[in-house]
Amino acid sequence: MSKNFAAISQSIVAAIGGAENVAAVTHCMTRLRFVLNDESAVDTATLKAITGVMGVVRNEKQCQVIIGNNVSQAYAEVLKLLPEGFAVASDDAPAKGKITFKRIGSGILDALIGTMSPLIPAIIGGSMVKLLAMILDMTGVFDKGASTLVILNTIGDGAFFFLPVMVAASAAVKFKTNMSLAIAIAGILVHPAFIDLMAKAAQGQKVEFIGISVTAVKYTYTVIPALCMTWLLSYIEKWVDRITPVVTKNFLKPMLIMLISAPIAIMLIGPMGIWIGTGISAVVYTVHSYLGWLSVAIMGAAWPLLVMTGMHRVFTPTIIQTIAETGKEAMVMPSEIGANLSLGGSSLAVAWRTKNPELRQTALAAAASAIVAGISEPALYGVALRLKRPLIACLISGFICGGVAGIGGLASHSMASPGLFTSVQFFDPSNPMSIVWVVGVMILAVVISFFTTLLLGFEDIPVETVAPKNTAPESTASTAFAVSQSAVK
Repeated sequence: MSKNFAAISQSIVAAIGGAENVAAVTHCMTRLRFVLNDESAVDTATLKAITGVMGVVRNEKQCQVIIGNNVSQAYAEVLKLLPEGFAVASDDAPAKGKITFKRIGSGILDALIGTMSPLIPAIIGGSMVKLLAMILDMTGVFDKGASTLVILNTIGDGAFFFLPVMVAASAAVKFKTNMSLAIAIAGILVHPAFIDLMAKAAQGQKVEFIGISVTAVKYTYTVIPALCMTWLLSYIEKWVDRITPVVTKNFLKPMLIMLISAPIAIMLIGPMGIWIGTGISAVVYTVHSYLGWLSVAIMGAAWPLLVMTGMHRVFTPTIIQTIAETGKEAMVMPSEIGANLSLGGSSLAVAWRTKNPELRQTALAAAASAIVAGISEPALYGVALRLKRPLIACLISGFICGGVAGIGGLASHSMASPGLFTSVQFFDPSNPMSIVWVVGVMILAVVISFFTTLLLGFEDIPVETVAPKNTAPESTASTAFAVSQSAVK
């Protein structure tokens, strides 16, 4: 893939209608996310044909351009092309039109993804530090209860313990509300005095606020309460701003916002958010309890499709809450092992068989990303969707390997994206055979997807064609496009 991100970014900005058409821009781990003033100004075919662009995803609110692991470099170059003083934002312009169930669902999903995406690096970083502490404890490098292990666990746990505060800060950007107020309100939920009070309430002690009973809830490691409260805060802030006199805004406005928002968070939104999160977790893991290994297999086959639509982020709060409550997660995370490494194995097969040097380079880089780091989007958009049949091979392999992971009883103690370097999250100190199962699933995923891709074949991209055009409907997440007339057998 080309490393000239300045040229790539110039082409991208031109294809989306120029710098003046950009209302907001941000990026996640592999995608540039543009909010545009005029969506009709986007030349989607040209955008997909840019060397270095792995795919394009369009929805009602965003134009997402898949770059890969080096997206931050492209993002920095895009910012240079925007007008001086451009306000970088991750939130979308308000949607217009009548309210429908589809629009409501899209809005909820967008709020969740927009809030959680910026937090993923901290969550993964914390997860890996906790895994390091677990390995050091297992190997006996430090004595049980050693202060070094305690400090390492604290470092790793920080992002999770204060997750409501992090969610509030990220959601404040998303919902265009005061970040310091959002953080202050979320901070109440994890304040030591409040945590102690909730512990007493859980033991049966009566806890009231102005005569109203307060539900005993533990808010550390949670996402939905802080997210919902920050959304509500965006409206409370506007309402308080309208009713407070100008001369008193400096002190009366923040005081009223705190006095209104904090009790609502403690007595209503907080418990309701916990119930919603618990309900979602209960549904997901009830399915797992009934279907067992088959649910992991189905999830393994569906995972690439969920990533295409962004629906995979819906499971983030559920995974965090489940690991916090039980210490492990045994449905979603194990399914990702086969899904991620299958995309890597399929990309290796494409690199082996293709006669196109540029496609070979892209496929090798994508395979390394998926297998080693567990970042599968370069392989998904740059290879599998692009050539179609490798995606089918990945779905088959993901199903088989998900089933094997389920039969082996694999469970993750963290939520880093499964890959070679992060496979330690599936090691169970009480079950040494878990190491054998993890290694076996990883090898199986690469081997099955590799040979299935070769068996199914794919239509190679002619060497003389730099990047074919895509005539697929823009409403789908697919970035597959027409290629040469002779298939590789």
